Amino acid sequence: MTPRASEPDDVLLRRLVPQVIGVLVRRGADFAAAEDAVQDALVEAVRTWLPGPAADRPQDPKGWLVTVAWRRFLDATRSDAARRRREDHAGEEPEPGPVPAADDTLRLYFLCAHPSLTPSSAVALTLRAVGGLTTRQIAQAYLVPEATMAQRISRAKRTVSAEVARGDRFDRPGDVATVLRVLYLVFNEGYSGDVDLAAEAIRLTRQLAAAIDHPEVAGLLALMLLHHARRDARTAPDGALVPLAEQDRGRWDTMAIAEGVRILQAALARDRLGEYQAQAAIAALHADAPRAEETDWVQVVEWYDELVRLTDSPVVRLNRAVAVGEADGPRAGLAALAELDGALPRHDAVAAYLHERDGDLATAAGLYAAAARAASNVAERDHLTRQAARINAGVPGRR
Repeated sequence: MTPRASEPDDVLLRRLVPQVIGVLVRRGADFAAAEDAVQDALVEAVRTWLPGPAADRPQDPKGWLVTVAWRRFLDATRSDAARRRREDHAGEEPEPGPVPAADDTLRLYFLCAHPSLTPSSAVALTLRAVGGLTTRQIAQAYLVPEATMAQRISRAKRTVSAEVARGDRFDRPGDVATVLRVLYLVFNEGYSGDVDLAAEAIRLTRQLAAAIDHPEVAGLLALMLLHHARRDARTAPDGALVPLAEQDRGRWDTMAIAEGVRILQAALARDRLGEYQAQAAIAALHADAPRAEETDWVQVVEWYDELVRLTDSPVVRLNRAVAVGEADGPRAGLAALAELDGALPRHDAVAAYLHERDGDLATAAGLYAAAARAASNVAERDHLTRQAARINAGVPGRR
């Protein structure tokens, strides 16, 4: 594979990691051994040609990594009691040369999102094997000790290797949904440590979209781009959350919005609607409004209706109640909210907003305070606390 123009070595290596692991797995290496061998090959690359000038880079970096990793794998298996069985299965060492990428990479996505793994393990393994992140980077991103993350990844690799050894073929079209859920989990972690997980999720989803022609993969990529476009406007200089209606839309990334809309339109044209396409359509309607007051809430409600039909999710119904409150008035929103379980996360916050819109300020203040006590993170708690204090101080909210 020819390196992309001006592509830094570290970016190149991270891009090639899943492809090289996939090649080794296809040739007969079990998943855990393949991942270990590729990590050894990366260390060798760092030692031999990364420190030097660009001219020292191999003409075919992927072929170089495959060759070195395969030799490391064979060296390791020769000392194992099952050497002959594995080598018979793997065959003789192949000559370096061009190797297919898309099928191997796609297989690796499926393996890392295997349903036998817990969501946290699937995310960690995806970031390690597909994303090429180090264990330390992943541990920092999830705020756990490096040893804990190493154990989690090691267990995940053993689990996947056992599934493959049993002949499992988790790479069917229906399994795409599991892969997408894992990528969306990565995206929603946002930013922590020295790794921007939202940007990493977008990179991995782009890579997946290049390997598989599926409208929901495109839908998820569009959704990520449209949400990520608002990133810089979501927080104030002091770190406080800025609600969507109050964000400075001049700070939104118009190029990301345009790309997201373009990808979404192409996906919708295929008439195979899925939940990520529907979510992206809602995000696109928000992005299309020059001001919050100009949002087409009627269309937003219609897309939420589609999303409810696709998922029947209580969280979707909760968000739909907000949209109904904007389209048809706060009492209509409260009526929709009354059909939902009051124990749902953010239920009190939504009820507070709708009661405030309806003029019932005392109830709204109490609900904002209750929502703040139940908030899952400090930024959200502080925002809801300020909302309650604002109402108690008689300061009107934005309509």
